[in-house]
Amino acid sequence: MRRALLYAGVAVGALVMLFPFAWTVITSITPGAGLGAPDIIPDEPGLDAYRTLLDAMPFWRILANSLWIAVASTLLQLITSAMAAYAFARLDFPGRNALFLVYLATLMVPMQVLVVPLFIEMRELNLVDTYAALLAPSIASAFGVFLLRQAVAQVPIELDEAATIDGAGHLRIFVSVVWPLIRPALATFAVLAFMSSWNSFLWPLVVIRSPELMTLPLGLSTLHGQFTTEWDVVMAGSVISIIPIAVLYLAAQTYVIQGVARSGLK
Repeated sequence: MRRALLYAGVAVGALVMLFPFAWTVITSITPGAGLGAPDIIPDEPGLDAYRTLLDAMPFWRILANSLWIAVASTLLQLITSAMAAYAFARLDFPGRNALFLVYLATLMVPMQVLVVPLFIEMRELNLVDTYAALLAPSIASAFGVFLLRQAVAQVPIELDEAATIDGAGHLRIFVSVVWPLIRPALATFAVLAFMSSWNSFLWPLVVIRSPELMTLPLGLSTLHGQFTTEWDVVMAGSVISIIPIAVLYLAAQTYVIQGVARSGLK
């Protein structure tokens, strides 16, 4: 009975989590749907909203912009965060703990506070309305350093010592010993970093002017009219925007669960 109640509770929780996604899909195939509760089975379902979406904007260009920016941002954050995490976990240098605390303190600074100085910096570098402006602020991540430092710290130091005896330096130890052993944490952070970049709206809104440089959240915002909004078209764009993140998470699901369990973020 206890197990049955547990499974029932988990099932209810899963249905609650899936409800917004089901609502989005149903609304996207219901012609002329509004924000009211859609019919579970639409009377005349169709894909007209998806066709309208493709005609209303250069959708595939916008989707490609979001995809390559998210992938590049994720890869850069993985590399920089993993190397910084190795330095904080393995290298003994003066002020290491104090520097790490200062680094973590940046997590308390909201993005809204950083928008103006970041924009001024991009303007001085003549990078406004460029791909570089979209990518530059996301090259490093304080949260990624914290997450991966926890994972590196759990790798036995004896492995480093054995590699050192064999003549390996820090770079070889990082690449050949530490990196393969923290793959669960890397996968976890990769999913989180990709989601953050993929869903970013405020920074692209501030720094991008050209329609051909728009990312997907910014492009979808243009579908909202001043007086009326075709919500079925907006939901069609939302459905497409969910697919890459869902695919990434399903591909990395096992590593994500292991990474959360091992990094102390239970």
